Amino acid sequence: MTTDGLSRADVLQKVREHLSAELEIPLEQIREETRLREDLDADSLDLYELVMELEDTYGFSVSEEEAADIETVGDAVNFVAGRLGAAA
Repeated sequence: MTTDGLSRADVLQKVREHLSAELEIPLEQIREETRLREDLDADSLDLYELVMELEDTYGFSVSEEEAADIETVGDAVNFVAGRLGAAA
């Protein structure tokens, strides 16, 4: 997948779609401020799968320390956007 011209909004949409499909939660319930564990009831395996999806989709690795800092949907988006230099 090419990441040329990918905006932060594109990253947000992809993260939301992944979480919606993986956790079987309606897309409209997943917002930037949504907390992965508390609001979506994501467990360690769900979070691991999200990190693997980010790595596979965007072609970079995520350390355990970086993964531990991802607590909200917005955190995941900010992490990816920062790595890609995505436009706002």
